[in-house]
Amino acid sequence: MAYSAWFQCVRGCTGRWSLYEVIYRCPTCGGLLEVTHDVQALADRSATAWIHLMDRRVAASQWPYGSGVWGKKEWVVPDIDDANIVSMFEGNSNLFWANRLGKQIGVEDLWVKMCGNSHTGSFKDLGMTVLVSVVNQMMQSGNSPVKAVACASTGDTSAALAAYGAAAGIPTIVFLPRGKVSAAQLIQPIAHGALVLALDTDFDGCMRIVQEVTEDNSIYLANSMNSLRIEGQKTVGIEIVQQFDWAVPDWIIIPVGNLGNISALAKGLRLLKDLGVISRLPRLVAAQAEKANPFYLSYRNDFKEKVAVKAQGTLASAIQIGDPVSYEKAVRAVQDFDGIVEQASEHELANAAARADRTGMYCCPHTGVALAVLFKLAERGLIKSKDRVVVISTAHGLKFTQFKTGYHEDTLPEVEAVQANPPVYLPADTRIVRQTIERRLEQMA
Repeated sequence: MAYSAWFQCVRGCTGRWSLYEVIYRCPTCGGLLEVTHDVQALADRSATAWIHLMDRRVAASQWPYGSGVWGKKEWVVPDIDDANIVSMFEGNSNLFWANRLGKQIGVEDLWVKMCGNSHTGSFKDLGMTVLVSVVNQMMQSGNSPVKAVACASTGDTSAALAAYGAAAGIPTIVFLPRGKVSAAQLIQPIAHGALVLALDTDFDGCMRIVQEVTEDNSIYLANSMNSLRIEGQKTVGIEIVQQFDWAVPDWIIIPVGNLGNISALAKGLRLLKDLGVISRLPRLVAAQAEKANPFYLSYRNDFKEKVAVKAQGTLASAIQIGDPVSYEKAVRAVQDFDGIVEQASEHELANAAARADRTGMYCCPHTGVALAVLFKLAERGLIKSKDRVVVISTAHGLKFTQFKTGYHEDTLPEVEAVQANPPVYLPADTRIVRQTIERRLEQMA
């Protein structure tokens, strides 16, 4: 049986649109679109058959199934030509057993999904492979007006778009808030040949301008309001379950900003349940930085209305967003998955990341937000000692060297660096070196 997918309004308006059409919002109500799959057709295979197929493809050499995203092609974009797929074998990132950290906080079955162990160093690769592949097919057809792809970004999205665009030979344009992106993130799109526009505004300002620029259909919008990105990102939830031999964890905690990632996580897990692969759903936790917390404020108000704020400067720069685009989808995810939204201060997120680093990880500040929220929920007793918990690490810590350096120099604003470990400068004297080592080992005993 042939599998198919199309765009459809999240609010239930009638109408279907091709995935290869330049459209982002419902023409009737202005709501976001989502990719909808023919689940009845997918159900022609049994849950067991799907499991065998997906397991067979993990790290396979046959193009494009070795990718953690395209190994699930029938659940992502089933009708795309394999020759037009732009992939760097993203996904299949390791699920790290955080045994030592879990013992410290009283959560015995703690895991961290290391999505930063990807081509450009963040989970954004999962969505960008899908979007750029679809655009590539549109452009290869010769019937599309698209000449370039653009996004607003706080760093990681621009890196992923530029890398995948470069691999496909598609021009890319990125809009960044000037001075609010780490040097490691800024250099990535520059190196890949993107047109980098650093604007004197914040992310929300960049988002407004990129939406205006992409009203001309010759420039395609690559932000997460484009639900093609969600199709790739949803595979992280599927992959987590697969890595547990198709068993469902009790909790998944994810840092959120524009809210596309938690929407995607929920979408992938719902599909597994619809296909009978799993019989229950995990609880989801959306973790926000206290200085950019509109979703937390909406949650505290029982989602009676969408709250927008002027996001303040936060160490978790990738989620420094005050007016999230994917709000409606995220509300549905939290409600359907008995979810929780919690926040973390600058002090909490920085020290949570440093504490995890002391157990072998190397956490970005956004993962620090998720870990800080984990610590709070465990301390309150909401997360039990026997619960299986997964924290999603969204980016590699090497992208945030300034954050790490500032922490261990104890120079970060609003942060008391409890775990600071600066280098010890000594003369080249063996006696003094030995004395220093002995003192440190005594302290560590």
